[in-house]
Amino acid sequence: MELSLPKKVTIIEVGPRDGLQNEKSFVPTEVKKDFIFKLKMAGVKEMELTSFVSPKWVPQMKDAGEIAADCLDEHTRNIILAPNQKGISRVYDTDCRAVAVFVGVSNTFNLKNINKTTAESLEGLRPAIHELKEKGYFVRACISTAFYCPYEGKINEKDTLALCREFVGMGVDELSVADTIGMAVPSEAFSLFEKLTEAFPDILIASHFHDTRRLATANIFAALQAGITRFDTSAGGLGGCPFAPGAAGNAATEDAVYMLERMGIETGIDLDQLLEAIEVVRPHLSRAIDSSFYRLSRQA
Repeated sequence: MELSLPKKVTIIEVGPRDGLQNEKSFVPTEVKKDFIFKLKMAGVKEMELTSFVSPKWVPQMKDAGEIAADCLDEHTRNIILAPNQKGISRVYDTDCRAVAVFVGVSNTFNLKNINKTTAESLEGLRPAIHELKEKGYFVRACISTAFYCPYEGKINEKDTLALCREFVGMGVDELSVADTIGMAVPSEAFSLFEKLTEAFPDILIASHFHDTRRLATANIFAALQAGITRFDTSAGGLGGCPFAPGAAGNAATEDAVYMLERMGIETGIDLDQLLEAIEVVRPHLSRAIDSSFYRLSRQA
């Protein structure tokens, strides 16, 4: 029996946004720009650049306007996270044509994060998403705590599917479904993503795994078997969520690319150039890069 493998997948690089948002020390704006540039040189074609959020809550993103002004290009889907109408209005002042919004399946997580319940968050985003689609924007809905919540524990698959259905009904182009605290195991990843691909065959669906328990690549493989061909990853395994205690970094782009390419699946990412991008930001990070591929490449 042969594995069911696609010939090609898409890597959505989230390092510049999700990867850096939780860094304690401010990463200089010029370093971020160089990081982004080198990621694109490595072959990244879709990327979360930054987020238009309050610098009071996420100080790392206080230079979002400058990043958006200087890092857009016509060859990459450059995505800006904008959690509310105020953030979306700022996107309208840029040349960016792709927006990410987010809501957690968990009510408690939402309340801790944006002081709204899941239902309140959805109602607030409904007119904003309608307007974005009318204006021709690509809209990505990020589904937080799709598997587990740091406050509520295990999330029922039906609740995750219901939230995704709400977003699909609003007309979003993509669902990015996240294991926010890195507790999912491959059987859970396969189960949920199989149901998602069956329920929403005409919607782009991406997996977003954190590596808290060193299961990110295993979960990517499980999602792959469920029919997923789009994967959020972060160069260097950077990341963590300021509102999810204990969440480790994202799935490392280099580890995912190494695994996928070794299986004969095209990613379009050059690993040597990806390592160069990581080296740009590494001296400005509060913790060491500990992805497997990075560590082994430094020892070679």
